[in-house]
Amino acid sequence: MTTVGATDPFAALASSSNTAASAASDAGSADRFLKLLVTQLQNQDPLNPMDNAELTSQLAQINTVEGIQTLNTTVQGLGAQFVQMQAVQGAALVGHDVTLQGNRIDVDGSTGVGGFELAGAADKVKVEILSPAGRVVDTLELGAESIGRHAFSWNSPLAADGSTYTFRVTATSGAASVATTPLMRDRVQAVSSSAGGLVLQTEHSGDVAYSDVKAFN
Repeated sequence: MTTVGATDPFAALASSSNTAASAASDAGSADRFLKLLVTQLQNQDPLNPMDNAELTSQLAQINTVEGIQTLNTTVQGLGAQFVQMQAVQGAALVGHDVTLQGNRIDVDGSTGVGGFELAGAADKVKVEILSPAGRVVDTLELGAESIGRHAFSWNSPLAADGSTYTFRVTATSGAASVATTPLMRDRVQAVSSSAGGLVLQTEHSGDVAYSDVKAFN
């Protein structure tokens, strides 16, 4: 894993060398194809020459191959530009809050906040606040909620005691349970890149893939 902003001149040199080698290989393949085609035309049977349709087909094949090779090169270039653009956007998140999957209560003063996502509409949603030991210390009855993401706040003197509180959400629609996903707020401290893409280093959740961010606060 490498930190965004670090430069590697050898990586750039290797990339340039690979591009040149690929171009040389493509040109060599096209040259060999054309030489074979010319040789075939020179040695064809005069009584049974290659017809125009066959000649056109072979020329179309080499054009198709060259077109695919050009397209692949273009796509690779666009992919590299996308990664660079994503890294710049990720670096701008350092010091800012993001919403991630998690059940930690974020405390601001004497108020704790959290969130959740419902897989479907629910007529009853309950949030239980858990102490560091896992004991229920408070319960929030939120009533009916629609499908999607929701936030809640917990106003309690307990929120200001410096302890780390968590929460769990249960939701029902009639007698059936509704799937829930807890969401928490976390702060981005650094950004790095790896083979799998951009990674955000957060204060409480550790390393998180950029694609796992639910919202930007």
